[in-house]
Amino acid sequence: MKWILLFFIFIFPALAQECCCPTDTHNYTPVVVPNGCKARHHVINGVKIFHLVAEEIEWEVAKGLTIHTWGYNGSVPGPLIEVVEGDRVRIYVTNKLPAPTTVHWHGVILPCGMDGVAGLTQKAIMPNETYMYEFTFHDAGTFMYHPHYDNMTQEDMGLVGMIVVHKKEPDPEKRPDRDFAIMLHEWSIPVGTAKPNPAEMGGFNILTMNGKVMPYTEPLVAKKNDRVWIRYGNLSAMDHHPIHLHGYSFKIIGTDGGWAKDKSLLLPETTVLVPTGSVRVIEFCAHNPGDWIFHCHMTHHIMNQMGHNLPNVIGAEAELLNKKIRKLIPDFKMLGTKGMRDMTKSGMPIPPNSIPMLGYTGQFGQTVIGGMANILRVRENITSYEDPGPYHFPKDTMAKPVSKQEMREDFLGIFE
Repeated sequence: MKWILLFFIFIFPALAQECCCPTDTHNYTPVVVPNGCKARHHVINGVKIFHLVAEEIEWEVAKGLTIHTWGYNGSVPGPLIEVVEGDRVRIYVTNKLPAPTTVHWHGVILPCGMDGVAGLTQKAIMPNETYMYEFTFHDAGTFMYHPHYDNMTQEDMGLVGMIVVHKKEPDPEKRPDRDFAIMLHEWSIPVGTAKPNPAEMGGFNILTMNGKVMPYTEPLVAKKNDRVWIRYGNLSAMDHHPIHLHGYSFKIIGTDGGWAKDKSLLLPETTVLVPTGSVRVIEFCAHNPGDWIFHCHMTHHIMNQMGHNLPNVIGAEAELLNKKIRKLIPDFKMLGTKGMRDMTKSGMPIPPNSIPMLGYTGQFGQTVIGGMANILRVRENITSYEDPGPYHFPKDTMAKPVSKQEMREDFLGIFE
């Protein structure tokens, strides 16, 4: 028994890293995980074998912010498990945490003894133990996995992951051309620290897509007229996330409970609300070239390490106060009198390992947008899905400054 345990703790992970991900892709479009990875596996007697290791890790949320947290197989979120409907799987879970744990297969219909709820359906997996889960994925869909032992601590520390079960569809015309998976998550990481606070109930200041914040989220790339799916999972502690996509309308075709039977009956949307503990899958045709941002529309969720207990100084006469306080603090500078933009380029020193107010810089300058946001790049005449870089706007298709004379010509002089 001892040698078997040593095999799965030390030898099996190395073997798994040498094995390839699925190659039987003639029946589905492989999912893309921006900034993320997929779980490797091999097959024994028709059963797909996976190995998850729950462990303490270091994770770079963005350049300048590395956290000490928990994850699966060295990443946050854990590696995406990609299978096909009807697949039998055997998933080994090794616990290298300082606390007991389990894994619950969120949304998957399976035998009760495989549900992963500590105390109810199984004993907890103690530190240095390995448990085995074995079941069949009968239904195509998008699901998640996470502990069901001390959920508050372990999920908030980053023990979350996604599962994609593809439908067997040999006809490429009935499959998406691009299929993306994104896990939404939120963290409380005080400025200058590295350990997430799982006891937080509302002051979340780091909002991530697949473990990264904008401007370090990896763009989604599609060719013009591609059929695109984006699968969103949300295992945030407290918040729902309304994800708004610029430049497109789409249909919400699936949840972790199943698929829409008739897409023609679905209303077009531009924002999808992804409740905590749920999945939403959207579909659209990438007919509109450009660089299109998509982001949580809860405005504090697109800011990085924003403080929440600050006085309101919008419109204040900053220079008068600066002169007075500089007599005591020579380098003092009041920020925020015109909004958040001046906080992003204050030039003032910041604590180490922190990214307060870090924003995205595009081809036309720096923005205030960070946090739970990313870019969809849609292009004509590209031959690969490598990041093509900033969009080249056709002539006379951009907003531009105008003169008063031009305004008068359009009868806007009446507003002078």
